[in-house]
Amino acid sequence: MAERASKGKLRSLLDSVKSVLYGMAGHDMARFALKTRGSMEHLFILITMGDLLGIPILPPYYSLRLLPYVVPQISTWKRRMLRERDLTDALA
Repeated sequence: MAERASKGKLRSLLDSVKSVLYGMAGHDMARFALKTRGSMEHLFILITMGDLLGIPILPPYYSLRLLPYVVPQISTWKRRMLRERDLTDALA
């Protein structure tokens, strides 16, 4: 019984150490990767669906071919593109 309790405490200590190490090393990289992915998706939608904002970049044929893949993201993309920005947005 005492061995199980000590193994459980050791396991929780190791889990805590793993969490701290992830927070110190991996969390920032994971956030940066997510931010980069979001900006790439934003750019992709701008290139393919720029006609919605009056920026024709690709011919409409290709935009229509990609439309089924982009439809779920169009409303949030338009909101992000048309919102007002200030200096504090660049700092985040």
